[in-house]
Amino acid sequence: MAEGQDFDAAGFEDQLSAMTDEELFALMQKLEDESEDIPVEDRDTSEVFARIAMVETVIEDRFPGQLLAPYKDWQQRRLDI
Repeated sequence: MAEGQDFDAAGFEDQLSAMTDEELFALMQKLEDESEDIPVEDRDTSEVFARIAMVETVIEDRFPGQLLAPYKDWQQRRLDI
């Protein structure tokens, strides 16, 4: 399953930069959910994992020095509701 062959990384990066933090975190959650269904042997070529890496980078750029803590906090707030 080499689904990443048609992946437009530059276009996706542009989309990410236009997203609010809430939209970015929701996308990360969606991608993480999707990744659970991908067999281990297909993960290196998966578009989903490429997208996750890009979203992680954007989150880390928006929140310097915090890694993914803002995303994890967002997840926890959603669970508390």
